[in-house]
Amino acid sequence: MSHSSLSPLPSSDRADVAVRLRSALLGASFTADGLLDLLGAPAYAALARSETVPALRATRGDTPLETLVRLFLLQQPVAHARVAGVLPVEDALESGWLTPAGEDEVAATVDIRPYGGLDGEDWFIVSDLGCAVGGAGGIGSREEGVVLGVGGASTTLAGITVRTPVDSALDLGTGSGIQALHVAQHATRVTATDLNPRALHITALTLALSGAPAADLREGSLFEPVHADETYDLIVSNPPFVISPGARLTYRDGGMAGDDLCRTLVQEAGDRLNEGGYAQFLANWQHVEGEDWQDRLRSWVPRGCDAWIVQREVQDVTQYAELWLRDAGDHRSDPAEYQALYDAWLDEFEARKVKAVGFGWITLRRTSAAEPSITVEEWPHSVEQPLGETVRAHFDRVDYLRAHDDAGLLAGHFRLVTEIVQEQVGLPGAEDPEHVVLRQHRGMRRATKVDTVGAGFAGVCDGTLSAGRILDAIAQLVGEDPVLLRDRTPAQIRLLVEQGFLEPVG
Repeated sequence: MSHSSLSPLPSSDRADVAVRLRSALLGASFTADGLLDLLGAPAYAALARSETVPALRATRGDTPLETLVRLFLLQQPVAHARVAGVLPVEDALESGWLTPAGEDEVAATVDIRPYGGLDGEDWFIVSDLGCAVGGAGGIGSREEGVVLGVGGASTTLAGITVRTPVDSALDLGTGSGIQALHVAQHATRVTATDLNPRALHITALTLALSGAPAADLREGSLFEPVHADETYDLIVSNPPFVISPGARLTYRDGGMAGDDLCRTLVQEAGDRLNEGGYAQFLANWQHVEGEDWQDRLRSWVPRGCDAWIVQREVQDVTQYAELWLRDAGDHRSDPAEYQALYDAWLDEFEARKVKAVGFGWITLRRTSAAEPSITVEEWPHSVEQPLGETVRAHFDRVDYLRAHDDAGLLAGHFRLVTEIVQEQVGLPGAEDPEHVVLRQHRGMRRATKVDTVGAGFAGVCDGTLSAGRILDAIAQLVGEDPVLLRDRTPAQIRLLVEQGFLEPVG
């Protein structure tokens, strides 16, 4: 893979320079909060869309922060003397973070973007110049080895990852190191792999500049760099999942046909997980004519793993092709060339009988249970990130429900989860509602229909009485046979537990 036209990268061996640079950046408030204060929300949001004009207008002064924004985010040459007042400029030039430009000016060799961690940490994501915004942002780079920065996919995966402390974690296809940076906060040992050696170099820079421990960096595709006997407590991957004709861009489509890359990744992850360990991926999958997309995904789940798969979005093949042609900047090419590329995408989809493409999250958990649980669902509605704790709680509930039959449920004690509201649906003026909806305001923000018994049951669950005792009281109140009520209600209780409205107590 040739990277000849990409700019030389800073040295990853000069930890002392990275420490001094980090200190200078923080000293000038070159942080996510500092940028928001300086630029204002509209210009800050525009920068995330790769639009630079509002930020250029907001940085016409000569404060240290404006200097750094022009240098590292807007990639403008800045006077040497001006930069010397903010950064250790000679060290930065010598180790390759900066390069001489024009008369008495210096320019950045990489994009450095402030990034706030889930707990408010001040981190810095390094990426190739002009490529800070990863994924469908229209970076317009056709350079194969290019390394992108933070995109919506990166932050989504970081938000859904289970953050319990672990001994070992693997970031597969690390890119600029965003996931490795996150897992370094709660994993003793971090391994990060990538097919692109340039990405591994940039990951080392991201970790060093963010003050995180170094990771074990390994070159290779998928699980190739992982030794046969190595297993992990956590595997995360934001893979090059784009389904495209021919592998044109390594960062985007990993060189396998259709959704084979995502399928292979999921199928091979099972053997790499320790008992109770999680593997979490973002993925695309094909909706094929005459095939149920949920069945397709169930077939990917490796033996010995529970799975929770959430389809967040579906695009027809034309929307999908346009999105990724735009991402590569092909819409700015010669119209005939653009048309030929568009045609090639549609030919490929037609040959595979693909009518749409789904996007979403896949979480596996290694289990020794005799019957693993596989949940595949569509949830296009808004959620509240971060969801790592919601994901962990989902699998805890899977364990609970697997271990309790109906009699066990009735003997159990439950508590209504906080911030649940009840909505009654029916005709105006009617005495009784047609049905009752319970709605979550946190996590997945689910809504579920229940009957009046289910709503009454959920409303009094505070952990003190068993489910059976509550149902007996409701039976007495509504004049129903308690035995019949105990018979028909466990399915509704099971659903409320499964969807996170009720949590088992004790």
